[in-house]
Amino acid sequence: MRVNMNKTKVMISGESQKVRQKAVRCGVCSKGVGSNSLQCNSCQKWVHKKCSGINGSMSKVAKSFICSGLLNPVTSVGRTSVDIGASTKFELVDKFCYLGDMLRVDRDAYAAVEARIRIGWNKFRQLVPLLTNKDVSLIMRGMLYSSCVRSSMLHGSETWPVRKENVVVLQQAEMRMVRWMCCVKLKDRHTSKELRERLDIDDIAFVLQQNRHVLRKDDEDWEKKCMEYEVHVSRPRGRRKRTWRCPRELSST
Repeated sequence: MRVNMNKTKVMISGESQKVRQKAVRCGVCSKGVGSNSLQCNSCQKWVHKKCSGINGSMSKVAKSFICSGLLNPVTSVGRTSVDIGASTKFELVDKFCYLGDMLRVDRDAYAAVEARIRIGWNKFRQLVPLLTNKDVSLIMRGMLYSSCVRSSMLHGSETWPVRKENVVVLQQAEMRMVRWMCCVKLKDRHTSKELRERLDIDDIAFVLQQNRHVLRKDDEDWEKKCMEYEVHVSRPRGRRKRTWRCPRELSST
């Protein structure tokens, strides 16, 4: 297998949390500052004595000390690359996209939720002529929204470490789309439940919770069987369409 070493990136999970636990960091090396340190009179940051370049007593130059960090500022906290030997270094990042899902070192779902909402809005704007067409019934608009827009917003949500804040953001984004489809403004004072009933759709929080619970059910459960169900019909000529299962099948062989 060939790997492009120049484009390969590394993310160390939980590293940024370790950095945040340190209350005070050196203005030059960005490491934790202890008792043997000196405060810069210009940037008001604390600096190690070994980083200040001072020889002797620090009390004599405390009132006029200016750190070297102003001349050589630190652009990022901590490491920016990982050395694996053989003169090879990988770029160290805080987040990256993997299979359409955003991963962060903080191990939360904020970046993933923001990315999926952005994709959902792109899908919604592509379907605006249909979702806001008065010749199309509200029930049909709701079915189109659920199958095309909401499915893209909840892609990969089974693995999200969801918090209440993430659910609220998803609900707010969905209700903006729902009001747009129903041609209703916020000042009209229609409840969210009423607008969802017009479109015959469920709350996105309920759908998110249901999707996560289905994966935890037993293999004999009917809902779990529906995910693995295959329709036995004659296949058309040509190569079959690639799905998300294809890489798994190729790797197993």
